[in-house]
Amino acid sequence: MVSTAQPTQTQAAWSKAIPPTSANVISQPMQEFGLTPLPIISGSIPAGLRGSLYRNGPARLERGGYDAQHWFDGDGAILGVHFTDSGATGVYRFVQTADYQAEAQAGRLIYGGYGTMPSGLWNRLTQGTKNAANTSVLALPDKLLALWEGGQPHALNLQTLETSGIESLGQLGGEKRYSAHPKRDPQTGEIFNFGVGYGKTGMLHVYRSDKTGQIRQHNAIALDGFPLIHDFVLAGQYLVFCIPPVRLNPFPVLLKLQSYSDALTWKPELGTQILVLDRDTLAVVSRGEADPWYQWHFGNGYVDADGAVVVDLVRYSNFQTNQYLKEVATGQTHTVAQGTLWQLRLQPESGKVLAMTEVLDRGCEFPVVNPQEVGQASRFTYLSAHRPGSDVSQEMFGAIARFDHQTGQLMSADLGDRCYPTEPIYAPDRHNPGQGWILTVVFDGNTDRSEVQIFASDRLNDAPVCRLELPSIIPLGFHGTWNPA
Repeated sequence: MVSTAQPTQTQAAWSKAIPPTSANVISQPMQEFGLTPLPIISGSIPAGLRGSLYRNGPARLERGGYDAQHWFDGDGAILGVHFTDSGATGVYRFVQTADYQAEAQAGRLIYGGYGTMPSGLWNRLTQGTKNAANTSVLALPDKLLALWEGGQPHALNLQTLETSGIESLGQLGGEKRYSAHPKRDPQTGEIFNFGVGYGKTGMLHVYRSDKTGQIRQHNAIALDGFPLIHDFVLAGQYLVFCIPPVRLNPFPVLLKLQSYSDALTWKPELGTQILVLDRDTLAVVSRGEADPWYQWHFGNGYVDADGAVVVDLVRYSNFQTNQYLKEVATGQTHTVAQGTLWQLRLQPESGKVLAMTEVLDRGCEFPVVNPQEVGQASRFTYLSAHRPGSDVSQEMFGAIARFDHQTGQLMSADLGDRCYPTEPIYAPDRHNPGQGWILTVVFDGNTDRSEVQIFASDRLNDAPVCRLELPSIIPLGFHGTWNPA
């Protein structure tokens, strides 16, 4: 629901009403713009930064006076920023799904979502779940995919972000679901991903694709009940799934009595299940069990010198994070749900956990690594982080940071009071393999504007090397990617 509360001394800037509407930076309908040169606010674009930044996120949570009930249910919109020798251009477009077009024509919300029931009794009884296309992106040689794990991806033009339609990728199995967290091997170009289907029990559909995105191999694996699986990790020759003890009661969903989100239950007595697959055959190597925890996202994984699998993840003690994300859609949050960075070490042949260690006790999320190090040992993890002393129940992330696994040190870029960065994206320098750039889209609550900020990856505590002005506010969103030229 859209908040109409007026700002107070304690109200977070991200949740305040932004003129001319009463909506905040999460819930307001965004303003699209076509290919537009982006003025430089300060600094200069690095000579080795050539390619495109893409970001996805919910950009509309209301139509016809009816509000989406969860942040995950907003209509997806993609920001593209293209860096060339001539400068930077930006483009921002809604993903034109069939569901989005139907609701735009009707002037109201029609479909349900992850945490939202369809509006009106007739729609509730007759309509399904909307493909929001709002979670992440995957850049392929000839198209950009807008990803949403509850359905098929949508294909967009890499330059203009015009939507061409549903993309099947050749062999999507089960209920044709393709998660928002594919993993690309930097050495082979292969892409691994999964989707969770529901029948008599949950089914994990695992996919191995070539570098064009076409699925060349598929395996279906039975799961225990109906779990929620959001992400996985590529670690050397293994694919690792940590399945948290969250289970869906399908009957209220099938009877249209509850949303998917409301039908999920935290069951710590089940523990976290560890599923290890072979990347070449997609066959199960082992199944293990561990203490209960929840995670949305992994940073990276690799096989160490002793043959153990090492996995970095942001761990929560329970599933209260889902309640917090539901509250974000209202502009008024109060639930404490802080994740911190942990490292898991396990024996792949048995799935046995050898060690589980918290390596950073600061609230954080969206862990990423240099894309050239995915599946291999990586010294640095880049994160969104809370500013020291911030109220984590009310404030969004106000900093980006680099954690050094070798020294245990954290280097942080504090964006300042009332400023909110998105997930940091690592872009390798095209001239210098040892140099990288961190790109983030920042909403400035002091000026009610959005901008792109570029940092040197090894000097995050310095000022950004470049700031680019965006034509309109970009609502806070989820995931992005860098596509080198």
